Amino acid sequence: MVLINVEVRKITREAEGVRSFVLARRSRLNFPRYTPGSHIDVHCGEGIIRQYSLCGDPADRRHLMIAVRQVYPSRGGSDLMHKVVEEGDRLEIGAPRNNFPLVEDAPHSVLLAAGIGITPIIAMADRLHALGSSFEMHYFSRAPGHTAFRRRLTHGDFGDRVSFHEGLDPARTGEVLDGVLGYRVDAARVYICGPGPFMDRAREAAQGAWPEDSIHLERFAAKTALAGAPAHPFSVTLARRNLTLEVGRDQTILEVLEENGIDTAFSCEQGVCGTCVTDVLSGTPEHRDSFLSRGQRESGQVICLCVSRAVGDRIVLDL
Repeated sequence: MVLINVEVRKITREAEGVRSFVLARRSRLNFPRYTPGSHIDVHCGEGIIRQYSLCGDPADRRHLMIAVRQVYPSRGGSDLMHKVVEEGDRLEIGAPRNNFPLVEDAPHSVLLAAGIGITPIIAMADRLHALGSSFEMHYFSRAPGHTAFRRRLTHGDFGDRVSFHEGLDPARTGEVLDGVLGYRVDAARVYICGPGPFMDRAREAAQGAWPEDSIHLERFAAKTALAGAPAHPFSVTLARRNLTLEVGRDQTILEVLEENGIDTAFSCEQGVCGTCVTDVLSGTPEHRDSFLSRGQRESGQVICLCVSRAVGDRIVLDL
């Protein structure tokens, strides 16, 4: 993976526990072009790599913006970005990648964000406004003080299209989602990003009126129920190497590959970024990720190595 050297030009407190970071290249080159919904891998320090959505203006190729929420307990990334990284520091990042693309020619778009899920959603709103497209945004947060980018949203050019839903309990949140998603404008699309329970409830609200292919989601963490499900040992065969390895009940495929000196691309280790997706040649995957689409899961032809497993005793991979 080619890394890009950047400098942290500006850090801003956007809300309680949320900081934004403006990054600039240390060379005179522009950043690669990217589309709304894209994210970058950020090498935060101490060997920790995290994925953060780009929330700046895609037309500005001299700068990238990300926002990071302080997480308790932290797996390391948010602590480094909030407590260690300062303006003027140098970091390494990967090129922008998009697993949450915006369909720009839809007649209408409904943008739903909760908490730090606003980061890819605000970039989509910027782009749709620039295109003159029809859209609406609904932003859910714990309280006004936890609403990131509130000033940018209220004082920007599309403030009249943004509805803030602050301090709602789960029942009231569900009622609002039912109202927003209870009908669909012809060929409209809905984009959802936020905590797992919020996304699950939004998806439930959309099921009646919205076809599966019109619902777009991005998760920042794998579903807890899937990640903590019971596991059994199985063997994994690497077809290209004619090699079979054993995966214990407390191991992941990725861990076993790493232990045996087999390099493969990975990043989040939570089943949300898609970096480690690999083709399955035989056997049935037990999907524990939050990245693959329903169609990809049902095909049984791909697997996320960092969290998913085999249903049976053996799975064969195209490695």
